Amino acid sequence: MSEENKALVRRAWEAPNNPDILEEVYAPDLVWHEPDQDIQGMEQAKQFISMYKTAFPDQNATVEEVIAEGNWVVVRWTIRGTHQGEIEEFGPPTGKQVEREGITIHRIEDGKIVEEWERYDNLGLLQQLGRAPQQ
Repeated sequence: MSEENKALVRRAWEAPNNPDILEEVYAPDLVWHEPDQDIQGMEQAKQFISMYKTAFPDQNATVEEVIAEGNWVVVRWTIRGTHQGEIEEFGPPTGKQVEREGITIHRIEDGKIVEEWERYDNLGLLQQLGRAPQQ
């Protein structure tokens, strides 16, 4: 089961590049626990992905490491992209290349991802964009 769950989660990490696969890998009533909010349901998930795709249209997610046990899969990931679009969180486009690393814990039921807990460094991203002071 762990290998199947790993494959499912690896497929899910293609969603930042291809949001059309969300329904293939996530339950309709999914919950993403982001650091600053909860994303609930397929429509909110699609909006969230679309928002980031607007800001970073060339974004690319790389799965660095996957660990699985039972219905739980943990992924260490990196997303890279160029800030080319405006969204409230990041302001006007800077044209800067950015990289954000994070860790996500996925819970799987009946062959679909039902819940995720995300942790990533937004301060580091804002610093890369010149929107926060360097430490």
